[in-house]
Amino acid sequence: MAELRPLVEEDKVSSAYVETSGVDLVPELCFQCIIRESYPAVPPIWSVESDDPNLAAVLERLVDIKKGNTLLLQHLKRIISDLCKLYNLPQHPDVEMLDQPLPAEQCTQEDVSSEDEDEEMPEDTEDLDHYEMKEEEPAEGKKSEDDGIGKENLAILEKIKKNQRQDYLNGAVSGSVQATDRLMKELRDIYRSQSFKGGNYAVELVNDSLYDWNVKLLKVDQDSALHNDLQILKEKEGADFILLNFSFKDNFPFDPPFVRVVSPVLSGG
Repeated sequence: MAELRPLVEEDKVSSAYVETSGVDLVPELCFQCIIRESYPAVPPIWSVESDDPNLAAVLERLVDIKKGNTLLLQHLKRIISDLCKLYNLPQHPDVEMLDQPLPAEQCTQEDVSSEDEDEEMPEDTEDLDHYEMKEEEPAEGKKSEDDGIGKENLAILEKIKKNQRQDYLNGAVSGSVQATDRLMKELRDIYRSQSFKGGNYAVELVNDSLYDWNVKLLKVDQDSALHNDLQILKEKEGADFILLNFSFKDNFPFDPPFVRVVSPVLSGG
């Protein structure tokens, strides 16, 4: 049911992905775990690419698990168990053994085997200690989440992820897992939409914050009174767009964003 793939990134923050695949009636899911250098003193941080509130609840329940040397394995055990319950699937017996320590004899044998492998490893392979796994190519007929998004906007999405990782390192995490995942999904949908690509509107993140957007309405119905007003505004002030600000809360999408008109200044309405 689940596959665990480790990843070591350039900023020395370890990540792990838990994917569900090949199971009938279960949507394909990808859970990401960020493990800081201070682990296990600081617990791993999990997220999931889904707007399903049930999956967000699965991750929120991880805070109940006590800290310890097997904290990551305890998290994995809880996630797999909760997913089995959520989708009415039988749980494999080995799941209960995930957070159990290995027998002393087996640990000794594995330590010896590991030392032997280190001695046999050539010197020129030391550069392989830190690597970044390539993303898997999408299967035939399956679309990548980044399909249809321009390079410039892909760079913005990647910058957001990088900033989030840095915030985790600095202990300055803002927002919630659920809201962050949903806003990332909404932003991807915007970047691939034809109305955005056609220049009907533009989106800018204020100070690179995923929770604070400036949206410019660039095109309106040419037969509307608003279009005529914008033409007059352009002659007077040189701007023919409406600037809106969207402020999102931690419990988005359950609470809508606060929207205000930044410019032009409206009066008499």
